[in-house]
Parts: sequence; C-alpha cells; structure tokens
Amino acid sequence: MRNIQGARITVYCAGSAKVNPVYLAGAERLAKAFNEAGAELVFGGGKTGLMGHIATQIIQGGGKAHGVMPHFLKDIEMNHPLVEDFIFVDTMSERKQLLLANTEGLIALPGGCGTLEELLEAITLKRLGQYLKPIIIVNQEGFYTPQLEMLKRMVDEDFMRPEHLNLWTVVSDPAEALEAICQTSDWDANALQMAVNK
Repeated sequence: MRNIQGARITVYCAGSAKVNPVYLAGAERLAKAFNEAGAELVFGGGKTGLMGHIATQIIQGGGKAHGVMPHFLKDIEMNHPLVEDFIFVDTMSERKQLLLANTEGLIALPGGCGTLEELLEAITLKRLGQYLKPIIIVNQEGFYTPQLEMLKRMVDEDFMRPEHLNLWTVVSDPAEALEAICQTSDWDANALQMAVNK
C-alpha cells in the first residue's frame, strides 16, 4: 500500500468560474481527504473554478498547495493569491511536464478541454512507460462516462491492448480518489515494450 503522507499529488480540474455546486462540494471532500492524509496538492495554480476551490480548501485547512502556471495566465492575474509555492513557466507544455514531476499520482476531476487534454496525455505517457504512477478518474455524476466508453472502444477496435484499460482507475466520488492512489501499484516499467508489441 502506497504511503502518501507528505507526497505530492496532482489534480487536474476545471478553472472555469461557472461550476456546478455538486462538483464544488466534491472538491471540498477531496480537499478534506488531502489534509487528513497529509498529502500535498500540485495543480495548475488558478484561483477560479474547481481549481481555485480545492486549493483554497486545502490551504485554509492547513495543507500545502503547489501551483504551476504559464506567465501569460499570471499576467492576467489568474494565479491563486493564497498559494505561496509557485513555478511560472513559458508554455502549457512545460506546465504539464512539471505537474507530473515527482508526484505519487494524479486525479482528474471534471473539467473542460484543458483537463481532458492533460488527462489523455498522462494516459499516453503511462502507456509508453514515461509516467508510472496511478491515474484516478473521478467519474462524479457520470461526467467521464462518454470518455471511458471511447477508451473502451479503442480497445475493442484494437487501437489499444486490453491491458491498457488498467492504465487508470475510476471512482465515483472525489473522497475515494486518494484511497485509490494508495491501493494502486506503479505501472510496469516495461510498458513501452508492451506498447511496441501491440
């Protein structure tokens, strides 16, 4: 079982200020789980939406949050004012790379195209053996059901191997996400060879 006390865990989620209150409540449950476990949040650094809400909840609860943000978003004051540990980068690609660096797993909450793009890149990297940590998809209110169906179709149509359905773990409630990380082993370091032999 993975020990996540003091571990850095990445959360991908919406930065949009228009958020269903159900998802905000879910972010609060995840923030509580972070603080109870002693895990540290790594996120996109935004002050609005689910992104800002979970960071606020964690920081106000005594936890730690680490933000990674491109300069062009800081320039329009999108950075979270309570976050003290920030890394500012030039591009979105650099941001994605640093969001995964030295982490013990990642969690995808509901979000827009940026969240989806980050999640799919992480799944691709894991398939190629470049990121071996747990990927947890929070399918709250069935949000990710269409995407999960598409990934299953990719396997059904032989674009991916059946084993690749184990690249991620699905939970229905954000409160379950950290426990899923604790219960999930690292992916096989020989994943690239598996992909080559598809």
